[in-house]
Amino acid sequence: MTNDKPFVDLRKYDQSWFDRGRPSWYILLWWFVQAIAFPLTPQPLNNLRCVLLRLFGAQIGKGVFIRPTARFTYPWKISLGDYSWIGDDVVLYSLDRISIGQHCVISHKSYLCTGSHDIHDPAFGLKTASITIGNGVWIAADCFVGPGVEIGANAVIGARSSVFSNMPSGQVCLGSPCRPQYSRLPESSD
Repeated sequence: MTNDKPFVDLRKYDQSWFDRGRPSWYILLWWFVQAIAFPLTPQPLNNLRCVLLRLFGAQIGKGVFIRPTARFTYPWKISLGDYSWIGDDVVLYSLDRISIGQHCVISHKSYLCTGSHDIHDPAFGLKTASITIGNGVWIAADCFVGPGVEIGANAVIGARSSVFSNMPSGQVCLGSPCRPQYSRLPESSD
């Protein structure tokens, strides 16, 4: 059983078509800056992390807060809306676009992944698709959000959920696979 012939032949893998969006030297420079500057900047130097991301092409709104251990594969493929927070050990694996709205929280250890592979392709071909997060979304701790997912405004994704399909606005969603559970109602201001 363990010695069956593999369905894939990784010698045939080819991603020469994939556009990373910048030349190799630029990407290496970014990875060097991220590996050194981000983890060495103390928590209060959030503005420096935002400046570095902007210098490398990320669209960062005002009041954005990014923890020092967050990771951005290709910042030029990322946009973060005003007053959004990116927690510790969050990975934005941005082979494709990642758009995060305003007033969003992406909690620690969450992984937003825009890339996968075609399991039916003998060459295990790369596939990418963008991720869009609406305004006011909270993605709680240790969640996985897969390629092509859209999460509607004001949704909550419960801790440790795995999101493989679109989630509707204003819903509390959880599980693996993630599913809408009930409405998220705003506090009344009586």
